[in-house]
Amino acid sequence: MRKRGAVRILRVWRRSSPSAAQLINNGPPAVGRAAIAKEAQAFMTTFPDMVVTFDKLDSQPNATAFHWTLTGTNTGSGGTGKKVRISGYELWKIDNDGLIGESKGHFDAADYERQLKEGIDR
Repeated sequence: MRKRGAVRILRVWRRSSPSAAQLINNGPPAVGRAAIAKEAQAFMTTFPDMVVTFDKLDSQPNATAFHWTLTGTNTGSGGTGKKVRISGYELWKIDNDGLIGESKGHFDAADYERQLKEGIDR
């Protein structure tokens, strides 16, 4: 998915519960559609050439795991100019209305920080 793919992901979030919460690596939650869209926009600004690919979807007993890979060049404001490639997943809990009620995102933050400094072409 190029930027259009990222926009499609935002559309999924628009179908989330108005009170949905997104947590990334156990950080503070972004609560509500506007806050979640702001978090996604931050990644799109940081990586203007961002490509997010869908890797797989796993049904789990209490959630659905959406696995993804993000690639892009950190050329946003104050960027390092380094290319990154990180993979992660979001655990989606679907509410009674069939909307995303909660998402817990996970990725290797230390590897991400290393790539921001060194890039993926070491």
